Amino acid sequence: MIDHFPFYLSLIIAIVLIVMLANKLKIAYPVLLVVAGLLISFIPGVPVLHIDPELIFIIFLPPLLYEAAWSISWKELWRWRRIIGSFAFVVVFLTAMSVAFVANHFIPGFSLALGFLLGGIVSPPDAVSAGAILKFVPVPKRMSSILEGESLLNDASSLIIFRFALIAVATGQFIWYNAAFSFGWMVLGGVGIGLLIAWIFMKAHKFLPTDANMDIVFTIVAPYIMYIAAEEVHSSGVLAVVCGGLYLANRQHHFLSSSSRLRGFNVWESLVFVLNGLVFLLIGLDLPEIEQGLKQEGVPVASAIGYGLLITAVLIVVRFLSAFGAVVVTLIMRNFINVADRNPGIRAPLLMGWTGMRGVVSLAAALSIPLQLDSGIAFPHRHLILFITFIVILTTLLLQGLTLPVIIRKMKLGEKGHYLTEEEADNLIRREMAQYALAHLNSNYSELLNEHPVLQQLAEKWECKINDEAELKLSHSSKTIYLELLNLQRKWLLEKNRKELLLNEDIIRRHLHIIDIEEEKLKYM
Repeated sequence: MIDHFPFYLSLIIAIVLIVMLANKLKIAYPVLLVVAGLLISFIPGVPVLHIDPELIFIIFLPPLLYEAAWSISWKELWRWRRIIGSFAFVVVFLTAMSVAFVANHFIPGFSLALGFLLGGIVSPPDAVSAGAILKFVPVPKRMSSILEGESLLNDASSLIIFRFALIAVATGQFIWYNAAFSFGWMVLGGVGIGLLIAWIFMKAHKFLPTDANMDIVFTIVAPYIMYIAAEEVHSSGVLAVVCGGLYLANRQHHFLSSSSRLRGFNVWESLVFVLNGLVFLLIGLDLPEIEQGLKQEGVPVASAIGYGLLITAVLIVVRFLSAFGAVVVTLIMRNFINVADRNPGIRAPLLMGWTGMRGVVSLAAALSIPLQLDSGIAFPHRHLILFITFIVILTTLLLQGLTLPVIIRKMKLGEKGHYLTEEEADNLIRREMAQYALAHLNSNYSELLNEHPVLQQLAEKWECKINDEAELKLSHSSKTIYLELLNLQRKWLLEKNRKELLLNEDIIRRHLHIIDIEEEKLKYM
């Protein structure tokens, strides 16, 4: 481990450089990371990365799922709950079942249990890939919300299928009533444990004398405790993390200080960036070891590639059929119940059908397959499953990941259900906030306005926002001038600190921090 430490550091630097290149080329960075990992793996002398399969889920999944739960809008998740639920559960099961039957029919030696195992691995689309692509092309909020919500929940449903299939392969039997009881416990136990631990952490944040650093440590530890506690009692660790994360995210303003939220956001953004980068790079780096395993199984590489492309085709076809099936169901159900989108059209299902890139969860699930069964026999077709998963991830990232931005631009999707543009809504919120604050100031502190010049300035500032729409947002030229002034102040402080040797540098740093905050605020003005 220590011998390869410089190599691991170089991987982190490589991730940063590759993401910079991806942003420059306006390509989703998971695509370039996978290709880069593949190319790096062919460099002579590059060490082979061996990761304990049992640690894959524990290392990567809890923080990635937890951050996703904090990022998603609960309001949007509830608004689109029917379509999100159908894609996250029904479509995942149909996809796994389709993969199982196709694999059982076309891949020699593949039982239905192994087919469902493979289906559980490759059925969930990857949120990171879709999010990286959508960053470069504008899509309606409803579409991004559906994709985010689906990717958050489909991980849980696919991994439940994966676990049951793993048991069936290991024992050689599938008892439906035992499976039904286990499924119920996995769902209810996972949700309950996640919410209970989240409640405990919320109370700890609220009543213990913590500061921002301690709060951030708590947020990093929380998903791991949720996941491990749920897995120890054989319930769903993924559901525990997702539900616990949603619970805390929805209440964060009641128990976290503003400093904890701001600093925690930066820490988590960096942590998830590194974890995602490592996983996608690992996908490419792992190919030589997977290929070596194929040779041990006696499966020709050409045949394995064919199986991978076949499974990829099944995934794309099933997702397209499911997307258009959802439209048909919506058109029927709108006659009986209120649905969020009464006129879905054809563009939305086309986009949903083509956003099926696979990634982090599929790789983690495939690598977590044990090397041996409990009897000591090698796990059947483990290396072939790993290779097919690699082909599915690589193909969907290259095929769909590179073409999705072009398709989105061609579709020219418009927003439905929102009567205001984002800029109009932003201006309206600014004006109404100013009205609310000014009304409170005038009604509760009117006698102090004449005594305190600062309060007068605040009142004038808010009146200006209410009456003059041009003042709601700084123009580009105003931002440029303001940024120039902030830089001048920063240089002046640094020069003053250098010249006056007896001046307390902590005071200088405090004012530099204030300037940094003002500069950060410019992004939202």
